[in-house]
Amino acid sequence: MQLVFSDAQYWEDFLPLTFTRPVAAMRCGILTFSERWQKILENNEVSYFTENYLQNKFKNPEEKESLFLVANFLPTETVIRQIKELKPGEALVYEDELIAARINMKGFSLNQIEKMTDIKENLTFFKKPSDLFTYNHLAIDFDFNLLTAGRTSQELSSTNGFLGDKKDLFIEEGAQIEFSTINTKTGKIYIGKNAEVMEGCNLRGPISLGEDSKFNLGSKIYGATTIGPHCKVGGEVNNIIIFGYSSKGHEGFVGNSVIGEWCNFGADTNSSNLKNNYSPVKLWNYRTKAFEDTGLQFAGLIMGDHSKTAINTQLNTGTVVGVASNIFKPGFPPNLVENFSWGGGKDDEKFKLDKAYEVAERAMGRRKVALADEDKAILKHIFDTY
Repeated sequence: MQLVFSDAQYWEDFLPLTFTRPVAAMRCGILTFSERWQKILENNEVSYFTENYLQNKFKNPEEKESLFLVANFLPTETVIRQIKELKPGEALVYEDELIAARINMKGFSLNQIEKMTDIKENLTFFKKPSDLFTYNHLAIDFDFNLLTAGRTSQELSSTNGFLGDKKDLFIEEGAQIEFSTINTKTGKIYIGKNAEVMEGCNLRGPISLGEDSKFNLGSKIYGATTIGPHCKVGGEVNNIIIFGYSSKGHEGFVGNSVIGEWCNFGADTNSSNLKNNYSPVKLWNYRTKAFEDTGLQFAGLIMGDHSKTAINTQLNTGTVVGVASNIFKPGFPPNLVENFSWGGGKDDEKFKLDKAYEVAERAMGRRKVALADEDKAILKHIFDTY
């Protein structure tokens, strides 16, 4: 039975992160939402019910019996059991929203649902970008237990300093850590396959470092931080998520932020995560087309895929950067940097689409990944539409 991950009502709320992916393809914790559910349900037959322009890259559902899921929450053991026990025509509802159903995708209609059961437990639900870093500690803990149960970690080299309980550290095959300090007293630390923690790093959990990613020399990493696969991170970070394939390799601070794929931070890029007057931070909401109060005192940067900053870039608290933006002009850019901005200013010209393709091809080529026609079509749609 195929898993169908539905964006439901949430896709627009997660922009700019979801301009280039369905909600289920976002990363939080160690895994993406999709990967987490595949692991929980032991099912790799995956499709997506998302925006039309994304469907060429993200597989359409087949017309057959399916488990229809809203993926962006952490389930309890009880809810996992309820999902596994669903029969055709049955569904689960949480806070008046359908989150799981057994239905046939042939002639898709929610009218197939004959029985709805309310979930009474409190769930950790991710409804907006700032929720990703706010609840990331819970997601790391969930994924750590999911991925490491019954398995044995590699030994930590004796060159390192360690604080905490060794059961809260897991090092995958091929990972390297030397002459660094590792502290799991504040949360679990997961080091992915073939990842590297270079000499002089200080890691304070909860932290996840993805496959083939690196913490550069002398990095200072505070949890809860997730670095996806094939990234390079240096300097100081605190409670950030990088989806994957991005670089913040130099000195500079980024905190309480979510960064997409194929982004690059120039040396000494700094992003503020706290206002001088300590008031709650506002972030741009693409649905309401207004800056909305997050209720958070700490909130830094939300950055879409393929965006870049020049050296010494300074970003204000609560900055939202769209897709394929280039920030290089002096001074602080506005708190909303548009998609394909060339410079980062409010009225700057747009980055030409053919040049955006060229840069993406070069950047992706360094990781031996091709810019596919489907990727180009997605970028063109964003360029033309938003």
